[in-house]
This record gives sequence, structure tokens and C-alpha cells, in this order.
Amino acid sequence: MHSHCTNNLLNLEDVFIKKVVHADDYVKIFIETKPSMQICPCCGNETKLIHDYRYQMIKDLPFQLKHTYLILKKRRYACKCGKRFLEKYHFLASYQRRTVRLSYKIIDLLRNLVNIKSVAVTTNVSVNTVTRLLDTVSYTIPSLPECISIDEFKGDTDAGKYQCILVDGKKHRILDILPDRTQSHLSAYFRELNRAERHRVKFFVCDMWQPYVDLAKAYFPNATIVIDKYHFIRYVTWAIENVRKSLQKTMPANLRKYYKRSRKLILTRYEKLKDENKKACDLMLLYNDDLRLAHYLKEWFYEICQSKKYSYQRTAFWDWVKTAESSGITEFEKCAKTFRNWSWGILNAFKYKYTNGPTEGYNNKIKVLKRISFGMKNFKRFRTRIIHCSI
Repeated sequence: MHSHCTNNLLNLEDVFIKKVVHADDYVKIFIETKPSMQICPCCGNETKLIHDYRYQMIKDLPFQLKHTYLILKKRRYACKCGKRFLEKYHFLASYQRRTVRLSYKIIDLLRNLVNIKSVAVTTNVSVNTVTRLLDTVSYTIPSLPECISIDEFKGDTDAGKYQCILVDGKKHRILDILPDRTQSHLSAYFRELNRAERHRVKFFVCDMWQPYVDLAKAYFPNATIVIDKYHFIRYVTWAIENVRKSLQKTMPANLRKYYKRSRKLILTRYEKLKDENKKACDLMLLYNDDLRLAHYLKEWFYEICQSKKYSYQRTAFWDWVKTAESSGITEFEKCAKTFRNWSWGILNAFKYKYTNGPTEGYNNKIKVLKRISFGMKNFKRFRTRIIHCSI
């Protein structure tokens, strides 16, 4: 049991294995260290006088899928000044009954999309222990990048129902998680940031919510405001869906059910449909002129969005808006009005190609984290966990 290979397997320096006990669900390893010169914490003098020994059970990393315990024979030293003190170990923190590497492993496991209880079960510690270790992790606000993306998500924490997320639009990393999405809170937050850094921001990506635009103009005066592509494309999707729903109300029951079940044929890009689905889609569009025109407008706008030439997108966008306004379809007239009001941000999206895609991806990850954790009310802990999982 004193072989060099056995000690290497444990991977602890200056530790000698005296005995190993295997059971069905745990492994106990009895270890010792060599006595060495110690410095008295009271008077500062050196001493090698051993007062007594005592055994301590320490939790370590799992071994062979079993809980591992190190049974350490600890020395208590005595000093001439009368002070009695325990020997210090590099692998064991003071007043702890788990190794330092186990603590680091717990923090590392928290990067995965798993709940705190599963980490506690895996590492053979309590849920409170994992929570306390999570609370020791903290992330500061990094310097502002050239491109900032902002969006909100439903966190349901003690700070409020909705929280806000800031993402680096270029490097696709989370900058910060804010406890509230209200304009007053965001104003107070951005006001605390360095003014020179705020003025260096070149792009501000957001959805079609006016308070975000007002904040960008107030605190990022040199930034170009870009409206996220997903948020204006869905207006076209909503418009053609509302046309289909209005048309269904005038149909017989069997035909109404068919159009509802086959709505994906109308929503999917026509070029991506298989030949048999294209025939079915053509047959559906023959039923009504408004539906056929709505489908044409939808396909045209999708084609504009997918083009890589900004000069074409700019010209085709205004042609599309004028066509939609004169289409006679109420749903697309409202859509065109919205696009005209937000035309500057939509054209910036076509020109600079920045989107909130990475931000929406992080929002989906947050939803998964929230679901597997069965909610997380403590906002500070929730913020730490989100950023920790994204690194």
C-alpha cells in the first residue's frame, strides 16, 4: 500500500496511504503526512513538538463511482508558549470536511445545465453546501464592447417577474443580467457605467420596444440602433396567419380543419417545400385572392431579408411597404404602417447584419436552467448561475 503508483493514483503531494477499505457504495482511504516544522499562530516561534493525534473524515472526489472518504490522521502541535494548534494541509481548508479539489469540482459542475440537488448527490455533499459554494462565485461587469444586444426574459425572481440580459453582439458572451427591465432601473444602471465606454459603443441591438430606443439615444449617443430581424419578420408571419384565420371563419367545417392543420404549408418558404407539398399549397392558395396575395407578400419579404445586397434590400423594402399599403388587406396594411414607423432600424438590420440571435439563444438556455431548477427566487444566485453556465 506504500507504493509510489498508489500514491500517484490519489494525486495528493506528501501524503502516504496506509490502508484502503472498499464497500458497496463508498471507499475509505486512510492517509498520513510526514511531521514537519510548524510556526505557532500565537507567538510565531517554530516547533516540532507533537501534542496528540486525532482522526478526521474528509470527503473527496468520487472514485470508481463511489463516495470517497479520506481518513486523515491529523497532528496537534504544542508550542512553548502553551498554544495548541492543528497542522495545516494544502489539500484541506481550515474548518472544512471536504478537500479543496472537491470544492473546485462542485463549482465546475455548476457550469452544466443541471440543478443544484443533482450536483450535491454526485459529489456527496448537501444542497446547502453547493449553494454556499455558488455564493462564493461572483462576476463583475466587463468593459462595454462595440456592439450591445439587449433583451428581456421571464425569470420570476425576488427582484421581479422580468429580468434583462445584456450580450456582446460580436463575441456572443453575456455581459450582465439585470434584475429589472423598467426604464427607470435601466437608466440608473447605464448612468453608473463609464461615460467614455458608453460613447465607444457603435451598435445597439434591441427589439421594437420604444424604451430601449430611448435609452440607446440617451446613453449611447454614438451607437447605431439596429432592430432585431426576428422581431420585425414575425409581423409578416402574424399578418398572413390572421388572413388565414379570418378566411377560415367563412369556410365549411371540414375545409376549416384542413386549412388549420395544413397552415405550415403556407408559413414555410415555398422553395423549401417538397413537390407534393407545393401542389397542396398551390391548391390552398387558389381558394381566395387575399390569401394568395398575402402569401406572395410573405414570400417577397422573406426573400428581401435573406438577400446579402443592402442596395437591393433598401429599394425592395420600400417597394414592399408601398405594395402592402395598397394591397387592401387590413393585416398587411397595419404591418406596412409598423414597418414605415421603424424603417430606420429595419434598414440598419439589413445593412449591418447584427441580430439578437445569440441573446435569444441565451434566453432559451435560461429557460432550461429555470425549468430544471424548478425556479430560482434568489436573483443574485440566479444571475451568477446564468453567467457561470455561459462561460
